[in-house]
Amino acid sequence: MEGICGRKGDRMIKKWYRVQKLKAIFILALAVVFTNAVVSYINTVKLISNQESVTSSYKVVTELESIQSKLKDTETAQRNYLITADADDLQTYFAAYQKTNSNIQIISKLTANNHQKRQWISLLEPKISNRLNMLQQEIYLRQNQGFEAVRQQILSDKDKQTNKEIQQLIHDSLEVEQNLLQQQMQQSQASSQKAIVTFFIAAVVDLVLVALLYDLLWRYIRQLQQTELTLRQSENRLRAMIDAEPECINLIARDGTLLEINAEGLAMMEVESADVLIGKPIDALIVTEYKAAFTDLHKSVCQGKKGTLEFEILGFKGTRRYIETHAVPLRNESDGTFIHLALMRDITQQKQAEQKIREQGLLLDVSSDAILVRNIHNQILFWNQGAERLYGWKTEEVIGKNVLQLLYKDISPQLEDAYLRVMNTGEWRGELHQLTREGKVIIVESRWILIRDDNGQPKSILSVNTEITQQKQLEAQLLRSQRLESIGTLAGGIVHDLNNILSPILMSVQLLQKKLPDSQSQQILQTLETNVKRGANLLRQVLSFARGIEGKQTIVQIQPLIAEIEQIITQIFPKSIICQTDIPKNLWYVRGDATQLHQVLINLVVNARDAMPNGGTLRIAAENVVIGEHSAQINIDAKVGSYIAIVVTDTGMGMSSEVQQRIFEPFFTTKEVGKGTGLGLSTVLGIIKNHGGFVNVYSQVGRGTQFTVYLPASTPRDTH
Repeated sequence: MEGICGRKGDRMIKKWYRVQKLKAIFILALAVVFTNAVVSYINTVKLISNQESVTSSYKVVTELESIQSKLKDTETAQRNYLITADADDLQTYFAAYQKTNSNIQIISKLTANNHQKRQWISLLEPKISNRLNMLQQEIYLRQNQGFEAVRQQILSDKDKQTNKEIQQLIHDSLEVEQNLLQQQMQQSQASSQKAIVTFFIAAVVDLVLVALLYDLLWRYIRQLQQTELTLRQSENRLRAMIDAEPECINLIARDGTLLEINAEGLAMMEVESADVLIGKPIDALIVTEYKAAFTDLHKSVCQGKKGTLEFEILGFKGTRRYIETHAVPLRNESDGTFIHLALMRDITQQKQAEQKIREQGLLLDVSSDAILVRNIHNQILFWNQGAERLYGWKTEEVIGKNVLQLLYKDISPQLEDAYLRVMNTGEWRGELHQLTREGKVIIVESRWILIRDDNGQPKSILSVNTEITQQKQLEAQLLRSQRLESIGTLAGGIVHDLNNILSPILMSVQLLQKKLPDSQSQQILQTLETNVKRGANLLRQVLSFARGIEGKQTIVQIQPLIAEIEQIITQIFPKSIICQTDIPKNLWYVRGDATQLHQVLINLVVNARDAMPNGGTLRIAAENVVIGEHSAQINIDAKVGSYIAIVVTDTGMGMSSEVQQRIFEPFFTTKEVGKGTGLGLSTVLGIIKNHGGFVNVYSQVGRGTQFTVYLPASTPRDTH
């Protein structure tokens, strides 16, 4: 793309230089032609001026010669008249006289703009006028006094002197004018030769420029023809490429009419010829509910903005199609406005597929199982509502995220084996431990199916996860109950045998105490009796656990029991342990054995004390609770109904999950040897079960433990 843009830029630069070169040569040619015209004009003006000067001088010379000649003719006619008194001579005289005056007037006009010539004319004219007046006087004398009167005047020196001066002035003027005429003729000839040479040079230069311009124009025309041919070929190729484009390409005018459309667009509109559509409003084929949106898009594009829109069209044959258009503005170089270039794609099948996917998605969302799809890079592609309910994340929060980082603490060997198994065999089924959004660990039964693309290559993995956490908890509780029941049966038989062994020993000790009264023997026997009774007491506890604890049950108030336990804690427990109680006044009653319930609380607070060797907070609380069906399903011993929940919480060392699984087993203890029998919590469990309740425990290592004892509440009628 950069190469194409670079070549296009080079072509534009070359074209610009070519145009500038033509402009420069054209301007130079105009300058040369203008210069030649100016030079030719100047030469022509000079030539005309010289010619006018020559003509003027020639006329002056001619008029002077005419004056000289006519003046002689006048004198000759006057002399003839004076001698002969012939009227014809007089007429000749008057004609010559008038001609001479006329010549004088003409030469005055010819020399009116020449100061120098005007000076000698001003000298010549009075003398000629004076001479003519003298000739007129002589005629007058001849007519009135006769020839003799005139002859004396004619022979006078004054007459001869005037005539001589006139002839001398005319002669000098003719000589000056003839010299001037000769100079002017030479200048005119030189100007003519210069003008001819200049014209010839200008003609040669103009011919060269014309030839150069012709060559350049010829080349430019050829290039334009070649460019036109190239553009035509490029247009044909572009038209072929556009028609070969599998998507519809439209060019829409600012008024919304169609300017251009390719072959795919004709097929999409269900017409055979573009003439049916060209010049028509493009929105005529758009379904009514989409016309306003398309109009807004068109206005935006004509303002120079891009846009995308999905809409429906109705073809000429009635076929409805979903169209996706990508609209871009195309600048009109003539006026700088924008027109609408649209690339339209038929997305009908895509819309149908999306509709089918939505319907399938609704079916998947109806499912209570968590259904998710991830690609082979473990990025989540699909997440149904069941997954939202199970894990707590919304679909938009998880799409594109790594499923391993989202749902698993670490990559376990089981998870790696599941991935390899599904990639090799196409499916896998098993149980997995996963995390919810709150960080809670849940157990799911997971089924994986490998999805392949059209080429058979692995594309994604479909997972269907069913939560079985409660089921697993119930199974664990059932197994624990069965194990405890088995242990209780075994313990009952052992206790019976041990009682049979301890009974003779205790009776023997009591007989020996009577027969051996000395203090040393009494001390030994007392020790032996104490240990035998302790053993018998321990066996009774085991028997109570094995057979169940039975006692007289009455209506019991929990507040006094807890108050008594608080008093024991305050008096006996270390001062580093702070006891807190929270007992509501409206706490319900329970039906049970107060002594046994007292033993339950004692066992729980003693364990709490032992868990806080360095001190801490021991909190006892009670509240009324109602257990619904969902909560009843979580615990195998729970039933729907009203309960009193007694919560004993410590801030001690806490217990691991492995320890929590075994704390209710008989003889299981985490205390040192000799400091615990392991029957305390098993006795608590036995007493609570015998009362129809159940026990929950929650503990975290380093943060403490919380025991919650649920006892069925007694209704008000049970208290009477």
